[in-house]
Amino acid sequence: MPAMHVRLGAVSAALVLAATLSTAASAQKKYDTGASDTEIKIGNIMPYSGPASAYGVIGKTEEAYFRKINAEGGINGRKINFVSYDDAYSPPKTVEQARKLVESDEVLLIFNSLGTPPNSAIQKYMNQKKVPQLFVATGATKWNDPQNFPWTMGWQPNYQSEAIIYAKYILKNHPNAKIAVLYQNDDYGKDYLKGFKDGLGAKAASMIVIEDSYEVSEPTIDSHIVKMKATNADVFFNITTPKFAAQAIKKNAEIGWKPLHFLNNVSVSIGSVMKPAGFENGQDIISSAYLKDPTDPEWKTDAAVKAWNEFLDKYYPEANRADVSVMYGYIVAQGLVQVLKACGDDLTRANVMKQAASLRDFEPAGLLPGVKVNTSPTDFAPLSQLQLMRFKGESWERFGDIVSGDVGG
Repeated sequence: MPAMHVRLGAVSAALVLAATLSTAASAQKKYDTGASDTEIKIGNIMPYSGPASAYGVIGKTEEAYFRKINAEGGINGRKINFVSYDDAYSPPKTVEQARKLVESDEVLLIFNSLGTPPNSAIQKYMNQKKVPQLFVATGATKWNDPQNFPWTMGWQPNYQSEAIIYAKYILKNHPNAKIAVLYQNDDYGKDYLKGFKDGLGAKAASMIVIEDSYEVSEPTIDSHIVKMKATNADVFFNITTPKFAAQAIKKNAEIGWKPLHFLNNVSVSIGSVMKPAGFENGQDIISSAYLKDPTDPEWKTDAAVKAWNEFLDKYYPEANRADVSVMYGYIVAQGLVQVLKACGDDLTRANVMKQAASLRDFEPAGLLPGVKVNTSPTDFAPLSQLQLMRFKGESWERFGDIVSGDVGG
């Protein structure tokens, strides 16, 4: 009889323990809207049409990467449901799509939505709703402002830092330059312009002979290039998105204007800018890089580029492999996967931002050697390192050291 009591006691203790463990396990799982035991729903907004449609391949690459992740078992057993909409690079449309993603589709977060004006249009809304606006696809400095916008975080090196690097190069190597600046008339263009002027410092007023802006709605910027040539400027800082960058390079060649040409990093794609503009027209243009250009012969046998090609073979075979935006999409998608893995079973929006702000020397495959992702609760700029490069033949050649330029919001 006593033995029977012992056995029953052991069984009931085991049942109590099992129940306790089960309760503890379920207690450890925390979900906000958009996450469950089986799924993580991610929103995205891209210009699949309109003046910035060259960037649409970023969304397509990300969708392909998340299919790869799902095929390999997902993230901590959960599949990614990636919902991506077109806003045609039109801020009112971005607002409409963001509301749809948050209020109708009920996503956990919006990831890597593209463009400075579109993201500016939804930044307050996302922060009021306390929904992560994570790793936005624009280098505007304003995304690094955790005090005022704790739910918005950038990804790539910011525009001001990049422009300061060009300005310092000009001051050192061409101190008597007469500079012409063409910029897109929005937050993106003005951010670059501010960084450039800050970099030139007191000499900005005397060195810049013309600042000309264009509207994204203009079909061509040819007239702006003609106006710039007339100033006899010998340095040209070209702050344009891919369509207009290709136009500027072509028009320069057509009218025989040969200044020292600086092109912003957002338009260095060989597939969507340099090739359409004509390789012969792009010789010696200077820009900067933080990721591996897959067309660069240096990376022919590189393990990361090989893995990228294998990924494309299987999940996105129609991708233009000469378009660096495809590499960009591949890298930033790895960033999101890293954050979601770190979240474990606490898939709350607050924890997503906490993990995104805790990245330490993270190196997604595809970044240049020495470039690392670092964030903190007071630093929402994951990438801040760049290397200068010059266009030679049919590819970019990097030169000089990896340069870091941190500029806060």
